[in-house]
Amino acid sequence: MAKVWIEDSCIGCEACVDELPEVFQMGDDGKAHVVNPEGASLEEIKEVAEACPTESIKVEE
Repeated sequence: MAKVWIEDSCIGCEACVDELPEVFQMGDDGKAHVVNPEGASLEEIKEVAEACPTESIKVEE
């Protein structure tokens, strides 16, 4: 199972939440958080990570 996390550099643009709401959700702090790393395929998560404007989403296989 891959490890998925979001670093503090997240600016809360919600792009990841829009693409994979089953994996990412916005927190009370205005930043995205991983809520279910198994909610999508690793390929889908990697695509969203690559699209992150601040490169805040990290994936470790």
